[in-house]
Amino acid sequence: MTRDSESSLRPDGGETAAEGADDLALDPWGSSTVSDYRKLFEEFGIEEFDEVLPEVPNPHYLMRRGVIFGHRDYRAVTDAMQAGDPWAVLSGFMPTGDPHIGHKLVFDEIIWHQERGGEAYGLIADLEAHSARGLTWDEIDEHSRDYLLSLLALGFDPEDGVLYRQSENRELQDLAFELGIEANYSELQAIYGFDGETDVSHMQSVVTQMADILYPQLGEPKPTVIPVGPDQDPHMRLARDLATRMRFFKVTEAYASFEADDAERELLAEAHETLADVADGATIRCVHAAQYLAHGADAVDFDVERPSVDVPDIEESARASAVKKLRSAGMEPFRPRTRFFDRKATDEAFEALVDAVEGEKRVYEGHVDAFDLDVAEAEELAREVEVDNGGYGFMLPSSVYHRFMTGLTGGKMSSSVPASHISLLDDPEDGYDKVKSATTGGRETAELQRELGGEADKCPVYELYAYLLAGDDDEFATKVYDECVGGERLCGDCKEQAAGLMREFLDEHQEKRAEAEELLDDLDIVLDTDRA
Repeated sequence: MTRDSESSLRPDGGETAAEGADDLALDPWGSSTVSDYRKLFEEFGIEEFDEVLPEVPNPHYLMRRGVIFGHRDYRAVTDAMQAGDPWAVLSGFMPTGDPHIGHKLVFDEIIWHQERGGEAYGLIADLEAHSARGLTWDEIDEHSRDYLLSLLALGFDPEDGVLYRQSENRELQDLAFELGIEANYSELQAIYGFDGETDVSHMQSVVTQMADILYPQLGEPKPTVIPVGPDQDPHMRLARDLATRMRFFKVTEAYASFEADDAERELLAEAHETLADVADGATIRCVHAAQYLAHGADAVDFDVERPSVDVPDIEESARASAVKKLRSAGMEPFRPRTRFFDRKATDEAFEALVDAVEGEKRVYEGHVDAFDLDVAEAEELAREVEVDNGGYGFMLPSSVYHRFMTGLTGGKMSSSVPASHISLLDDPEDGYDKVKSATTGGRETAELQRELGGEADKCPVYELYAYLLAGDDDEFATKVYDECVGGERLCGDCKEQAAGLMREFLDEHQEKRAEAEELLDDLDIVLDTDRA
């Protein structure tokens, strides 16, 4: 099935997701699914992947079919892909049970990005598994090996990528410590619902995950994409916030020496654009912008030597505050410039930035205004100065979001419910039997199926075709869908075909897992810890 098909895998999520899901609260450790993926666009600012799909070179079938339905800032990655600039991909796995076909989505996403030139990172979130889920270290060791074997068997290249465990990566833990300085309990409470019963180790594991997300940028700032399910979005939002707080400088547009917030800057930009058209060579000053914002273009008088302006009773707070700031600035020239704001730079870094800004500039306490740099050029310069002076220079991490797989018994596919999922370690015959026993979107009788067609949009078996069994063959996936909804395909035959394909996949995958054993043993990653 492709995006042109009328099916469940369109980006708004349709009606396929499990019923009874919480479509507003995203809990990284919970068991809820998302009942309406459109709410994620509205409530959390996740963007539709369709918008960026044309910019992706040779997109993966999960992208083409809408399984990957959303993103944050993925254009930074596609731009780097196309330009040949460095970029990275990272995702992690909490080893709480056997890896299953739902996890394969993330394995495939990491591998696809690696094959397109990204620096690839796969991590085992063992600290999170121990602190948030209470697994013993022996259990974690066993499951970690299974996850890594499946990742390698599916095509991850360890010679051109990085695999690590949180507990064994000191560089990661040092970064987590630094990030923790910028986070606080109230924030974690608001994001994750932590309370007085939440243990400190659980909170520490969150900061460690923030370090995971930013870890690929330690050697060099670069666009980095994190493939995740939508339940992990709270982690992405916090990681982007912390990446910003760790920066030495903030770069914004400005029009005068005073500071303005985003809403005020939008009004200032409007004022400058309008006044530039009517100034006729006269110097535009802050008071003129105040006249415009307070009373309109007709009130602006360039001929009066020192015009004054009353601040009207404006309900819109941004406009009122902008007028007050402009009136206070008075006859100061009202000119667009790019501002470097000192967020947490050392004195040496601030002086280095002042020296690095070429052309006309104004230096104030706490910020520098540059008149010959646009924002993009200024961002690049600020990051370069920061890195040269011991800072991280983090770029905001990007993310792509894939749909949850429906469990074979309905509801969410879960590692803790064996009948709901197919483990990548399952005997191929067991995988065959699970598919044969799966819930379908078929009608009550064969006659009704032929008359009304099946409900592929609600069928876990059809999802198996679209997510896995059809592989890269869009024509085959579309054929299965069309035959189902057209009444030509009956559930018994459909499940028989899917079960056979699942058996073939598991048989081949486990052969490759056996071949990967020696490769895993040769890697520099600890799989048998001495922890109690």
